[in-house]
Amino acid sequence: MTSIALNASCTPLQVRDLTVVWRGHPAVHHLSGTFAPGKATAIVGPNGAGKSSLLTALGGGRVDVSGQIRRDPSTRVAWLPQAAELDRSFPLTVEDLVSMGLWRRIGLWRGVGADDRARVADALRAVGLEGFGARLVPELSAGQLQRALFARLLLQDADLILLDEPFNAIDARTTADLLQLLARWRAESRTVIAVLHDLEQVRAHFDEVLLLAREPVAWGPTAQVLQAEHLFRARRMAEAWDEHAPLCRQAA
Repeated sequence: MTSIALNASCTPLQVRDLTVVWRGHPAVHHLSGTFAPGKATAIVGPNGAGKSSLLTALGGGRVDVSGQIRRDPSTRVAWLPQAAELDRSFPLTVEDLVSMGLWRRIGLWRGVGADDRARVADALRAVGLEGFGARLVPELSAGQLQRALFARLLLQDADLILLDEPFNAIDARTTADLLQLLARWRAESRTVIAVLHDLEQVRAHFDEVLLLAREPVAWGPTAQVLQAEHLFRARRMAEAWDEHAPLCRQAA
């Protein structure tokens, strides 16, 4: 994987002939394109389409890739994995969890000062968790935990925000509140890429869509991509998947 130097925070994130490998088999084949800078892009597709694997690769996670991912090396990246991947048993307070979003500012060894605690309190207030700082993470409901994780994202002050099924298995009110943060990020011209299943959410809140079925089916403005013909093609492609397919080479 290589990077090239671009300029500023609102620069393109580009992939070129990208193949992502999961457990020895390709999860995403030969993807090329540009995620619209300063816009919100949803990654959608059938279960097993490679959506989360692609997001992991974009965030620099531990997956094997070939091809290129290009972004400005100075881009600040925040990545929220699926809730199922988080260990909720560790006796961490909500304030401690949210404070982790300050690590770029305070480093690994500096303590959290009064100004930092004020930032944490502001972030908790923004997600509707005012007064929850002393609560232990294992005591939180699924919706409360997701609010706390969004508060941590706010403190990361990232240019590129990656969200893996951020509204899965949480209540409607929490979803609505967190979608307001998505609107805030869009207004601030941050680049947001999210894996989602709810197409009505996508239609209402996302500028662009990448429809995947292990390879790109369509990529572009939301209304153009979420057409019945594209969704039908993605379903048909999913029905034909070979779970033991070897790595392939794209024809010249």
